[in-house]
Amino acid sequence: MQERAAEIFDKEAALFVPTGSMGNQIAVKLHTRPGAEVVIEERGHIYNYEMAAMSAISGTLARPVKSGDGTGLLEWQDIEPAIHAADAPYYVAPTGLVALENSHNLAGGSCLTRKRTEEICARAHALRIPVHLDGARIFNAGVALGETVAALARPADSVMFCLSKGLGAPVGSMLLGTLDFIAEARRWRKLLGGGMRQVGVLAAAGLIALEESPPRLVVDHANARRLAEGAAELPGVSVDPEAVQTNIVIFDVTRTGLSSDEICARLRARHDVLASGFGPSIRMVTHYDVSREDIERALDALRKVLGPGAKT
Repeated sequence: MQERAAEIFDKEAALFVPTGSMGNQIAVKLHTRPGAEVVIEERGHIYNYEMAAMSAISGTLARPVKSGDGTGLLEWQDIEPAIHAADAPYYVAPTGLVALENSHNLAGGSCLTRKRTEEICARAHALRIPVHLDGARIFNAGVALGETVAALARPADSVMFCLSKGLGAPVGSMLLGTLDFIAEARRWRKLLGGGMRQVGVLAAAGLIALEESPPRLVVDHANARRLAEGAAELPGVSVDPEAVQTNIVIFDVTRTGLSSDEICARLRARHDVLASGFGPSIRMVTHYDVSREDIERALDALRKVLGPGAKT
């Protein structure tokens, strides 16, 4: 599976890791030195949902930046002001890494184009700063953009992708990079408790997901678009279906009169529909186990939770 993943991504080597967070944090560790900063979009997963592990494990500090166009998708002009390169004053923390995310989870599954990734990597590399790509759902991005995952990941020094998200495997992620990078990553995987002698059965499922799942991701994307279109018709719900590129739908429920957590709790308790609240918004994700019938059932549950004023 590791050899096949490296082949698909046109990287020298790959390593199976139990979780995407472990893969990301091994990459941060290997690319940086203690006291460095990691430039990352302010809603990035590595910054928000990995328990400040870059600080605990690598001794680095996140330098979150905001995308200028508000999409959550960074351009070099967003990153450059936060860079402390070799010529920066001695009393500021040097930039050790730029971290990108594709597709971007909290940006609603939006996708970084190959051109934008290439420019960011080229500018960072000119300053001798490596780039890590959190590609947990990079296969979704590839389908949405009409690009191969190799093309999207090629400029980055390392990339992590998940077998257990869009691809539908039961568990596992992959970390890819050079031969030397992966050799050292293997040591850190063991140190962090990720070395498993029983991994063969997981790798078998992961290989099937890697080979068979990418062609059907278009179904997940179509289901997500239908979910967004249906949610947009509900009273008090705000979402732009045209902005849904992949399999993630995030919609604002501020005007419904209920909090996102209240709506999610009612969906689960009364209709066995799972969703996640994020402040004023709700996030729903389509995947291998969600059919078009499930989408319609979820929309019907939302109509009932939000009241009789919903359009049918």
